[in-house]
Amino acid sequence: MEPVFDTHAHLISADQSRYPPSPMHGPLRPVDISAPFDADQLIASMDAANVAFSCAVQRGHIYGYNNAYILDSARRFPGRITPVLMVAAFDPATPALLRDLAGQYPLGGIRLAAARITDYDTSWFNSPAALKTWEVAAELGLPVAIIFFVRHMSYNLPALKLIAKLFPQTPIVIDHVGVPHGSNYEVKWTRDQKLPAPYLGAPDFGIRPELLALRACRNVYYKLTGINFERFADDQVDPAAFVRRFVDEFGADHLMWGSDIGQTQGPYERLVDDARKAMALLNPIERKRVLSDTAKRVYRAVGS
Repeated sequence: MEPVFDTHAHLISADQSRYPPSPMHGPLRPVDISAPFDADQLIASMDAANVAFSCAVQRGHIYGYNNAYILDSARRFPGRITPVLMVAAFDPATPALLRDLAGQYPLGGIRLAAARITDYDTSWFNSPAALKTWEVAAELGLPVAIIFFVRHMSYNLPALKLIAKLFPQTPIVIDHVGVPHGSNYEVKWTRDQKLPAPYLGAPDFGIRPELLALRACRNVYYKLTGINFERFADDQVDPAAFVRRFVDEFGADHLMWGSDIGQTQGPYERLVDDARKAMALLNPIERKRVLSDTAKRVYRAVGS
């Protein structure tokens, strides 16, 4: 059984006094921290599922921009976990903060996200202040992960293409592969608001023209996660057929997998098994790239 690189594990500590929740917006719901998944659980689960390395991706909905827990976890498990920090790119203080943290920790990358699902602008990732953060990420050699909500993709994806051209040496990773396989929560909200619900099955699998236009940017990568698999199940889409189509369009060397544990319900071993099964229509080289090699190339701080 081939080793796997998990690019999207959310860690949640049970020690709220040492690592207090500080969500990016709104009150924290008790359900969000009712089942902590800490670094020790992740390592034990990785060992059981033959997962070699993992990115600890800050969950902004719980900890906001306070990355203390994933930084401490990565320090405890060097070579197994690398931290992907949630940062406020638009904050003028962020570039200096990144340089300071990079001097103290082996950072894996940074992550950008809009603070609210109801925000309809792009300044959080492409304002003049935000571009200073991109410049420091490029200077430090840090990959930048970015998450878009379904309703924003028609203008967010073209805006990201301009960023990708400005920083051609910086790996940019689009969370949840940038297709309308949004979280169950978001899809439910969309349908409750009587907004159009995109068709997610064959032959297009929700791969929109704005996403296809990014194929020209070879520094843009795509992360397939547990959120996508939830949508596949709900809409009765064959994950293997989706992966085959996505690889045909973008290449196995630009697709990676992440569990989304800590948000997507486990057990972890099942999430890894689902990922392996979804590679059924790939050849052995493609399969290895999606499950491990692409991520190892992008997140050089782990396993190097």
